[in-house]
Amino acid sequence: MSGKDTVRAVCPGSFDPITYGHIDIISRAAALFDEVIVAVGQNTTKNYMFTMEERLAQVAESVAHLPNVRVAELQGLLVEFATGLGAQVIVKGLRFSTDFDYELQQHHMNSSLAPVDTVLLPGGRKWGTISSTMMRECAWNGADVSEFVTPAVNAAILAKVAATRA
Repeated sequence: MSGKDTVRAVCPGSFDPITYGHIDIISRAAALFDEVIVAVGQNTTKNYMFTMEERLAQVAESVAHLPNVRVAELQGLLVEFATGLGAQVIVKGLRFSTDFDYELQQHHMNSSLAPVDTVLLPGGRKWGTISSTMMRECAWNGADVSEFVTPAVNAAILAKVAATRA
């Protein structure tokens, strides 16, 4: 394919931490589109476990096996970020009907601002209901979350919890 035929997608999130659910959505997006940019963002309403630099590194390591995926820091409005990179599509994962309601509103706003479409992928059966918030809450309270995150991310979680408690 020539460069102008390439369909580029942005898959945004805060990824604090990145979970197998995120990786599932990113992997499926990578199978659908020529290039996927995982946009790691900052949400002012969230209390983060990991810094932006830590999250960028964790996401990059978690998707390194996908040759058509790269990671970038999301700054500003998602739709402006996407169009600035020449992306035609924003990919979002859905867990519940409330996710759909929110993402539909976002799609309508984004499409009024720029010629970017939204693709909503339902979460897979195995990982579709987990969330980063749930992982953080469980980890802070001593639960084992290793089933839901990569070994490297699990080690980082354990280290962060231990450092915070020390």
